[in-house]
Amino acid sequence: MKRRKFVLNMGGMVGAFALNPIDLWTIRSTNNKFPTRRPPLEKRTFTSQTVEELIQLVKSVIADEELAWMFENCFPNTLDTTVDYELIDGKPDTFIITGDIDAMWLRDSTAQVWPYMPLINKEEKLQNLVLGLVNRQVKCVLKDPYANAFYKDLSKESHWKSDQPSPIPGVHERKWEIDSLCYVVPLSNEYYQLTEDRSVFDEDWDKAMRLIVKTLRTEQRKDGKSPYYFSRRTTQMIDAPTFSGTGRPIKPTGLICSMFRPSDDATLYPYLIPSNIFAQVSLQQLSSIYSQVLDDPLFARECADFAKEVEEGIEKYAISKHLNFGKIYAYEVDGFGNKVFMDDANVPSLMSLAYLGAHQAEDAIYKRTRKFLLSEANPYYLKGSAAEGQASPHTGKEKIWPMGIILRAMTSLDEGEIKFCLKALRKTHADTGFMHEAFHKDKPEDFNRSWFAWANTLFGELILKLYNERREVLKMNFD
Repeated sequence: MKRRKFVLNMGGMVGAFALNPIDLWTIRSTNNKFPTRRPPLEKRTFTSQTVEELIQLVKSVIADEELAWMFENCFPNTLDTTVDYELIDGKPDTFIITGDIDAMWLRDSTAQVWPYMPLINKEEKLQNLVLGLVNRQVKCVLKDPYANAFYKDLSKESHWKSDQPSPIPGVHERKWEIDSLCYVVPLSNEYYQLTEDRSVFDEDWDKAMRLIVKTLRTEQRKDGKSPYYFSRRTTQMIDAPTFSGTGRPIKPTGLICSMFRPSDDATLYPYLIPSNIFAQVSLQQLSSIYSQVLDDPLFARECADFAKEVEEGIEKYAISKHLNFGKIYAYEVDGFGNKVFMDDANVPSLMSLAYLGAHQAEDAIYKRTRKFLLSEANPYYLKGSAAEGQASPHTGKEKIWPMGIILRAMTSLDEGEIKFCLKALRKTHADTGFMHEAFHKDKPEDFNRSWFAWANTLFGELILKLYNERREVLKMNFD
């Protein structure tokens, strides 16, 4: 992820408030209209003085009382409710559950801590939290590179034990998603870029990175084969790939097959384009680490060449002329010429490409693709009486994802569009003060997942971005 500018600017902001520490133990909302929805201090799973100070600093410039309340509830939700931190064999170990499911996703856990990254040099606890998560993710990759979600307790029986093949101890679910492995790389890279702590790149980390590259290579399926398959007893067609869990036919292209999307839904066509673009970015980061830090030019070149191969596959097979929008990205393709034009509100998505650093918001192809995504030509862009925004097949044909609205705001260059998104988020949290997985386009009180830490933290990240780049927006009242 090429978001160094944001991290550096945030560092300056941290310096501004670190000189005025506040008493963590006294931070509780006394507002009768908007009482805090955070757990009592003694029940929080992790506390950070630096994060609490940042919350108060940002809140002080948010004119809209309800928006400020939502930020205070959402931004620390990962720390408040999802962290299991300890030292194991003398090394930090951080296990972060997704929320209302007692398991850790590689994708979610990285995204959940990402907004705290600019603060880790200000507080040793936070730095160890992130280092511990890198260490835990390495263990997960080495356990099963095809798994997407894990348990810390090896004796815990998976809810999906009847899946074939059945998850091994410590694995919650074994849905192969390219982005699961990719998310491990930017977390490690960003930790090092901020701290210059080379200890993160230990022997186990090296083994895990080589296994990641090997797995991605295997899933190019150049010989048409893969050891991976997944079947589940279910009535939901999106819960497993077709053809006995092996997925639809593909023509080898240099792209990487993904049997599932970030939503955990099975792909229609195996070449999932936003995840392939994310893989290209992650492989480039690995190449830089191995060439500039670890002095391994051979593996660095292997990663760089792999990234180039994926890039060429994207250029050749993923960019297509749409009937109304010109050349844009397809969401999924198969190499035979079949493709689907849509997006899914989860990240990586086509909308999120500017957020992930794969594109600049001004890039022509991204702008054209984004215009399509926000149009009625996208089957998963919904308009209702409560709001409009991107959806996901994962939650049906009538529910909008707050995450989609948040990513729209984070990738926008238009202040009016950003305000539009903030108003929608403020209007549809159903008086909970939190983000949800999805809400009905006409009835926000009909929502999925009351405890979804990734969406909450992402909302906090949006507010921080606005604080840093467009503070005047936060000084508005949205009544």
